Amino acid sequence: MGGEEKVRVPAHTIESILCFGNTTVSTPLIRFCGQNGIALSFLSENGQFYGRIYGPVSGNILLRRQQFLIASDPIACIRYASGFLCGKLLNEKNMLLRAARESHDSQAADRLRQAANTIAGMTEILVLGSSIDSLRGLEGAAAQTYFGCFDDMLRAKDPQLRFVQRSRRPPKNEINAVLSFVYMLLKNDMQAALEATGLDPACGFLHTLRPGRPALALDLMEELRAPLCDRFVLALFNRGQLRAKDFCNEAGQFSISENARKMILSSWQARKRESIQHPFLKEKILIGMIPFTQATLLARTLRGDLDEYPPFAWR
Repeated sequence: MGGEEKVRVPAHTIESILCFGNTTVSTPLIRFCGQNGIALSFLSENGQFYGRIYGPVSGNILLRRQQFLIASDPIACIRYASGFLCGKLLNEKNMLLRAARESHDSQAADRLRQAANTIAGMTEILVLGSSIDSLRGLEGAAAQTYFGCFDDMLRAKDPQLRFVQRSRRPPKNEINAVLSFVYMLLKNDMQAALEATGLDPACGFLHTLRPGRPALALDLMEELRAPLCDRFVLALFNRGQLRAKDFCNEAGQFSISENARKMILSSWQARKRESIQHPFLKEKILIGMIPFTQATLLARTLRGDLDEYPPFAWR
């Protein structure tokens, strides 16, 4: 701005650049990002995804051919979709049980444990799914049970902050606004990971295929929503990092203020730099590497190196 250099960052440390609002970029910047594998994503001020610019596709055609063959096989799709949803339901159950242990309200803890038991029962019958539609119906029932107890996991300092129920377009309260925003961040990370692995993000096994929809990224996101996004969002509110004053309400549609959005992005990047032990690999990895790791494990399964896809289940 004004010809003054604000900061200098090595290109190899940048995965993507998020442009919010009425942002313009120059052709030299687009060329530089394309040559260095940096994706440019454009979003509204409220986090609605507009589009993405990235460099030449460098996927493995043999791997993608196998991906397309499996996507055209209904039985194979059920097999992979069951794995994704098994990871999702296990993570939702573990989130509820963790919140029950930490709760100081005995009635809330009982509700959380009951919801966890209900989802555990759904996990056991997941393998019996006879069609993609039946799996989607089971996932929807589990999501209703899980989000029905979300307020019991919320301990925000502002008493007016309540989740009530999941609402997407538009988000009808502050918690939903942040959930949708963070889910969008994870979707971008997952899509970039699939492209880096050589897979086609648009060819999924669980979500309906539509032009412009990254169905496979949405598939793999399912198991990561609770441990990476929901836990992160609850922590921001429970620690008081996000307050009611950080949001705008326009005709029932809640949006995040610019300062709060910057804080969320900074906290998200800091969280990605933390390490955990991967439950399948039994090795320490950065949280930010989980999408790439799961994309790699999926690619290995598609190639036949692994018998079954190992979903990410984090206690």
